Amino acid sequence: MNGAPTTGVAALDLWTEHLRHERRASGRTIQSYQAGVRIYLGFLQQHDGEPPTLARLATVSAGDLRAFLAWRRAGPPPLGPRSLAQALSAVRSFHRFLDLRLETPNPALGVVRGPRLKPGAPRPVSEAQAREMIAEAVDTRGPTWRGLRDRAVLTLLWGCGLRISEALALRRCDAPLGETLRITGKGGKTRLVPVLEAVREAVELYLAAAPAALSPDDPLFRADRGGPLRPRQVQAMVQTLRARLQLPDRATPHALRHAFATHLLGAGADLRAIQDLLGHASLSTTSRYTAVDAERLMRAYASAHPRA
Repeated sequence: MNGAPTTGVAALDLWTEHLRHERRASGRTIQSYQAGVRIYLGFLQQHDGEPPTLARLATVSAGDLRAFLAWRRAGPPPLGPRSLAQALSAVRSFHRFLDLRLETPNPALGVVRGPRLKPGAPRPVSEAQAREMIAEAVDTRGPTWRGLRDRAVLTLLWGCGLRISEALALRRCDAPLGETLRITGKGGKTRLVPVLEAVREAVELYLAAAPAALSPDDPLFRADRGGPLRPRQVQAMVQTLRARLQLPDRATPHALRHAFATHLLGAGADLRAIQDLLGHASLSTTSRYTAVDAERLMRAYASAHPRA
């Protein structure tokens, strides 16, 4: 390729520009990935005694990459499994770029597996925190219809266990809500979720106050300027509520969906039924909520039992 870089450092600069302008990656992601690959290139330079060229990057073996991961695991600073997996992800992304854009494939690296990561337990908000967020959403500092919209969205997340994308995919023709709501989730999988009266009421109050009429195929939730409400806008709204109410960082939109599951489990709901309501493909994903509920029970025991 004419004008193609010949060194790993030059290729890193091109890859960084690719992440910034083509992938539209966030600044934090770019910084993390760039730092990870700089360390990788530095390891190869230390290993070989000279800066790595593109030709050298094409011959990095699975053993070389495993040696790099072992070196990163030992530190300093030593890396845990999750940080090590992130380091490997950065290196793989870099090599994919070398393959697709700089004609420098390296199929040997595909056999290297990252560390096994134990899924973290979901981090739900408490019932009191969920109620505070929903009540505070109707804020007199903004237009009434916007507060009612925000309250309706949060009520759907908590009351029906929806993902943000699922709530924002609803159309005007879906309202007024019935006894159940058909949701299309990940992988095109559909499920029926029951709709509480409080959820129906929140959506109806929002629609009654909305400044403009919506056609049946319009998104149910509209942004301030008339376009469809976006997930980032919901996340920003919750971040504002979190700061206003001084809630912990775990108080996110998705934490309301987690709360839906843990509150049902705590009330005695069957795990398989919760799996169906959440649209999980695997029961093992849903079973993570049992750990959350067990933690809650142990805290209650420790605080209430006279011999604790």
